[in-house]
Amino acid sequence: MGKETVDALVEGGKASAAPPLGSSLGPMKVNIGQVVSEINEKTKIFKGMKVPVKVIVDTDTKEFKIEVGTPPVTQLIKKEVNLEIGSGEPNKLKVGDIAFEQVIKLAKMKQDAILANNFKAAVKTVIGVCGTMGILIDGKDFKTIMKEVNEGKYDELIKEEKTEISEERKAELDKINKELQAKQKEVLKQKEAEKAAAAAAIPAAKEAAPGTPGAAAPAAGTAKPEAKKEAKK
Repeated sequence: MGKETVDALVEGGKASAAPPLGSSLGPMKVNIGQVVSEINEKTKIFKGMKVPVKVIVDTDTKEFKIEVGTPPVTQLIKKEVNLEIGSGEPNKLKVGDIAFEQVIKLAKMKQDAILANNFKAAVKTVIGVCGTMGILIDGKDFKTIMKEVNEGKYDELIKEEKTEISEERKAELDKINKELQAKQKEVLKQKEAEKAAAAAAIPAAKEAAPGTPGAAAPAAGTAKPEAKKEAKK
């Protein structure tokens, strides 16, 4: 029979025997509870993030092996800035700010998965994802940072693969991120209110339209133009 592989995306430390994981493993007659337990043990460090895992099952012996990948770049960025959702308008609404050292850290975590030609290319990939999510890097837009990277401004930092920032800098970024995300929530709340108002206006407009049920009747004592012409005759 050989080996079969099941791929799944699970929340760190919270895999369960429910579909799709359980339904995929069921036909293989493997101990699903044991598989889930091992997955949760190996992914608990990624709490709050989605993690790709592979369950490789020997269909003869029912033995299995768990391989844990790293979460998608977007999930890692969200974790880094404690963000719930990215910006729907990344060019207008910024929702987070990270240090360049944090970009390097994420690039190191994803270098193999990104399959970049070199480490600098992996860094640029992470910068690009930050741009699509509305994330600033050292307070700068991703286009500005990308231009500076191409000009070699960060070559030494990339070469050193520096990933740590001071506690002072971390506290500063935390404050900025809270402010940006508070603004994001206000914008989303306003959009929801506008959407609700627009939805409520549709039935009201239909109700007031001439010829529709519920439309206001002509005022007493008024006559249509045709009726007035008939009266003159």
